[in-house]
Amino acid sequence: MSKKKKKYYTVWKGHKTGVFESWHDCKAQIKDFEGAQYKSFETFDAAKKALNGNYKDYIGKNKKFSSSLTEDQLKKIGQPNYHSISVDAASSGNPGKMEYRGVDTKTKKQLFIQGPFEEGTNNIGEFLAIVHGLAFLKQHNSDRIIYTDSKTAMSWVKKKSCNTKLERNQKNKTLFELVDRAVNWLKENNYTTTIVKWETKAWGEIPADFGRK
Repeated sequence: MSKKKKKYYTVWKGHKTGVFESWHDCKAQIKDFEGAQYKSFETFDAAKKALNGNYKDYIGKNKKFSSSLTEDQLKKIGQPNYHSISVDAASSGNPGKMEYRGVDTKTKKQLFIQGPFEEGTNNIGEFLAIVHGLAFLKQHNSDRIIYTDSKTAMSWVKKKSCNTKLERNQKNKTLFELVDRAVNWLKENNYTTTIVKWETKAWGEIPADFGRK
């Protein structure tokens, strides 16, 4: 088994800012901090350089990807359809602070973003991201498809139900109000948008990935 590579974490906004050498130390700075901004890097120098830069210039930018699949497997899967948008969510903890966004698959231009929400899960975020994407494309009368890397969220959207086990409370009231709106939208609207699973093993992280861990 290969040894897990060490990562360095830049925190632009948190209880303390700086470069941290473990996810545990990084998490301590962003927990219960509204609007926390952070991301992981492969080297200390890269993390330090990012700290002196703008968070928005680094979000979603991933290291070069090399697929472990064979040439035949890659050929069978093919290339992504760039006439599309990609959606993803990020959650620091489960439950924990959660946000989601949608981007243009080819350019990675951010089309929408919501959060962070105080207490959510990655699955809820992925579900909301898809529904937001459906509404966004319908509003713009677009025939683009949606990419997601969450089979669970795809299933929830198909069933028009958010089957989360997360219990409602005062802390996540705002999030669940959004969930209820999303479910109602699915029940009240027709759409022709195709939702497709992003092939992470062939293409790397989905373009909407927040690139933090």
